[in-house]
Amino acid sequence: MSDQYKYILEESKLPKAWYNINADMPVPPQPVLHPGTLQPITPDFLGVLFPMNLIMQEISTERWIEIPDPVREIYKLWRPTPMMRAVRLEKTLGTPAHIYYKYEGVSPVGSHKPNTAVAQAFFNKEAGTKALTTETGAGQWGSALAMACNFFGLDLEVYMVKVSYHQKPYRRIIMENFGASVFASPTDKTQFGRKLLAEAPDSPGSLGIAISEAVEVAAMSGGKKKYSLGSVLGHVLMHQTVIGLEALQQMEMAGEYPDVVIGCAGGGSNFAGFAYPFVHRNLTEGKKTKIVAVEPASCPSMTKGKYTFDFGDTAAMAPIVKMYTLGHTFVPPGIHAGGLRYHGMSPSVSALVNHGDVEARAVKQLETFEAAVQFSRAEGIIPAPESAHAVRAAIDEALKAKQSGEKEVIAFNLSGHGHFDMTAYEQYLRGKLEDYEYPAAAIDEAMHHLPKVTVP
Repeated sequence: MSDQYKYILEESKLPKAWYNINADMPVPPQPVLHPGTLQPITPDFLGVLFPMNLIMQEISTERWIEIPDPVREIYKLWRPTPMMRAVRLEKTLGTPAHIYYKYEGVSPVGSHKPNTAVAQAFFNKEAGTKALTTETGAGQWGSALAMACNFFGLDLEVYMVKVSYHQKPYRRIIMENFGASVFASPTDKTQFGRKLLAEAPDSPGSLGIAISEAVEVAAMSGGKKKYSLGSVLGHVLMHQTVIGLEALQQMEMAGEYPDVVIGCAGGGSNFAGFAYPFVHRNLTEGKKTKIVAVEPASCPSMTKGKYTFDFGDTAAMAPIVKMYTLGHTFVPPGIHAGGLRYHGMSPSVSALVNHGDVEARAVKQLETFEAAVQFSRAEGIIPAPESAHAVRAAIDEALKAKQSGEKEVIAFNLSGHGHFDMTAYEQYLRGKLEDYEYPAAAIDEAMHHLPKVTVP
């Protein structure tokens, strides 16, 4: 065991290929269905929204997909990212556990999101795309894609969840700085947005609604615009695996291997990006690492939702996939972990949870911010509210180790910093933040709106 506490990889160690979990999934893939016909979709249908090179990544079963040199060159602006051992937090907790965190907040826009944003912008540019549309919750994804589109000369329209648009104005300004157009969703720019505003003028919006608007704009553009998604889909999760692949090398530098691997999960991208290379070791080498996906108790898709077929968006225009879902009509409360306010979960993450390869856990807002403040006072980094869910679970695991007296090696993904989330921290520090658990009755009601799918 090394006596150092910061593990920095040389630039030459930056992974040259992404890991594709499709090659190792322990359960067969479920079909992706057309939202109108409920029949398996064709590449032609997806081609309205995505370039063919990304569609081929989505369906690929090759274990390793080469990272193009132009993408790796941009990655080098911030990658490899550091892996830290949280020694001061360990001392604060009085635990025998060793706690490691992979810090993605060093990217230019402060989160893990550029790992796929740069890749998607590159592949769209290569395919001849001129402009992209997308949604964003807290603004992390929108900021990353705005930067990436700027690098590759693509125009970008961002539909930002309205509650976050007002809570996080500085992230909107970052997007505008990179040349993107940003709209508070629901908007009057789309047919679906106008319909929603007529029914609920004060709608706070949701990721599902913002996705619907971005999808509608791309689909109605006559091929002039493509759609880009920041989470959920397989190619998005795959691009993020540079995180975990670096972390494997850094754990070797530390002379330890994690007993527990933790990531927060909204749509699944940063969790999968960190955890899937460790899942790969579990599935192919017999490792026994516990893999934990942590979600908000207010948006509990994996812990209270149903594993079934549902639309990927609120307007029922996006493809139907099998996933843990609260129902596509779900409109979340205005909690501050905006990036975790999605009604569903990535199909691959959902399948692994359902199969027992990943443990799903829900934590409440107040205990999450308590952990975030405790972490920041020990380690000096203020986590994004999304990342704070992983911090909460890591602290809980460390306290279990303290109780048992057994050393445990814990690793988690600190997927972004909270520098633009001060409103949330202020409310917590002033005692104004409240817990919110999504009511079972609301989930039951949403289940009535699921598509009527019959799959053998």
